[in-house]
Amino acid sequence: MKKIVKEIKLFFIGKTPECKKGTAIWKAELHDIIFESDTVKGKIFDIILLFFITLSTLIIMLESVPGISSKIGFWLYILDWWVTISFTVEYILRVSSAKKAKKYSTSFYGIIDLLSIIPTYLSIFFVQSHYLAIIRILRLLRIFRIFKMGTYIDESNSLLISLRRSKRKIFVFLYFIIITTLILGSLMYVIEGGRNRESFSSIPQSMYWAVVTLTTVGYGDVAPVTVLGKIIASGIMILGYSIISVPAGLLSAEYTRHKKNQLNSKKCNFCNTINNEADAIYCKHCGHILNTPTKNNDLNS
Repeated sequence: MKKIVKEIKLFFIGKTPECKKGTAIWKAELHDIIFESDTVKGKIFDIILLFFITLSTLIIMLESVPGISSKIGFWLYILDWWVTISFTVEYILRVSSAKKAKKYSTSFYGIIDLLSIIPTYLSIFFVQSHYLAIIRILRLLRIFRIFKMGTYIDESNSLLISLRRSKRKIFVFLYFIIITTLILGSLMYVIEGGRNRESFSSIPQSMYWAVVTLTTVGYGDVAPVTVLGKIIASGIMILGYSIISVPAGLLSAEYTRHKKNQLNSKKCNFCNTINNEADAIYCKHCGHILNTPTKNNDLNS
């Protein structure tokens, strides 16, 4: 009787040993095709995916052109939905075949994969929201993994590290710019407010002019008319050119320092940490003695 109850329970749950084994094999094969680019099937899948991403981006761009949209807009609409449904199926397969579904769903690529299909469905309720699906272009970042462009990934990591290390300096710089903009906007409001009330109607409007002038954009929709206002505007324009170079200088200095540290650092053969100091004796990550045999050599000896 217990055996019969057990069989009925397994039947309704749908997890008999045979089903478990078959599901595991199917999931492993699907994982190799979708997530691995070393196999032939995986590389073919990734290349097809890149083609669909490029096609989808082109469709969204063409839909925004009035002349093209008026002629073949319906077919572009159908094609866009077809691509979106394909991406939806692909996303479901990725989640179901991932070894850690939650980790994939919350990863950078997982979030981008989800965001790339949501705008088209939102377009049912909000008109023109499907244009936000242009975010699919970020999925082309997989090209670095597919074509083994590891060097580019290393360089991007170096750039991100440099940006992270210089974030405090950049924050101080931006804080200084905000204060400067507020002061200059208020000053121009006082100077131009009497004779040019339409352009400098308020301090926020004057701050907008200060931002545009300080960044050397110069839209020309707001301009001073008084002599003193023009003199101050000229000084702000000259100041703007010098300000532009500050963030670039901060970032390039940190990038150069990071590269120099990489060249002068020691690599740990035990855990492969590469940013140990040049005069270090022990690895700061694992504590292993530097310049010693690797794990495999230690195990073989």
